[in-house]
Amino acid sequence: MLEFIQHCLNGLIIGGAYALIGVGMTMVLGIMRVINFAHGEFYMLGAYLCFSLATMLGLNFFVGFSLAVLGVGVIGCMVERIVLKPLRGRELNTNMLAMIGVSIALSNIALIVWGAVPQAIASPFPAQNIEILGLSFTPFRLFIMGTAIVIIVVVHSFIQYTMHGKSMRASFQDMEMASMLGVRVDRVYPITFGMGAAMAAVAGILLGVMFSLKPTMGEFAVSRAFAVVILGGMGSFPGAILGGLILGLSENLAAAYISSGFKDAIAFMLIVAILIFKPNGLMAVSVNKK
Repeated sequence: MLEFIQHCLNGLIIGGAYALIGVGMTMVLGIMRVINFAHGEFYMLGAYLCFSLATMLGLNFFVGFSLAVLGVGVIGCMVERIVLKPLRGRELNTNMLAMIGVSIALSNIALIVWGAVPQAIASPFPAQNIEILGLSFTPFRLFIMGTAIVIIVVVHSFIQYTMHGKSMRASFQDMEMASMLGVRVDRVYPITFGMGAAMAAVAGILLGVMFSLKPTMGEFAVSRAFAVVILGGMGSFPGAILGGLILGLSENLAAAYISSGFKDAIAFMLIVAILIFKPNGLMAVSVNKK
């Protein structure tokens, strides 16, 4: 039983990082009606920027972490201004193709800048495990859990209680009506896209310490992001959190009790199951399509 609990907690910790990826994507999808195929590349850029700042340049990890997240957020705002703003009002397929192009461009830029050799971000914490009630955790896994909780709470509070957050929710519910009532939708979009990119960057750094870095690592992130969004329900903030936790838990239990090779398949099996039995997701929300 203790082993089972250990696997569950490990899965929930990884699921917290998945939730960050999913919340970032669902914000962009819910508010901007854009399917961000470049979301995985922002995840990758966050990891590589932190690697360059903290490992290559020798900055403190937490300074590199903060600067990398801020940098990816700014890049996200620039992508929205340069690529998505001119396409606003176009068909969904046009935006999808544009974001696929951004994804390809960013992954190739990363290949040129950092090369194809896998890299690793040095952990800022000691390697020894911490024992809590018979359960064993590395300090960095606890850091992942704490960081995911703090960022999700901060983003939720921002959306719920700040003026810009209210503008984001108004745009989500009815963009045209929000615009008529004075909401500056033109300002909401870049900040929303930048926040989504920054959350992907946080997840990229957290998981980048645990796994190796490579220019194609965004493929892993975007598959998890789609799984989380479909599991939780399109445009649902709580659903993205729940979907991330379910995915992380399912992957860890599958790797522990079935096969490690089965781990990567579980995301797609969950997607198929949800589409069959609950096509709108576990916590779908009603959205005005105007």
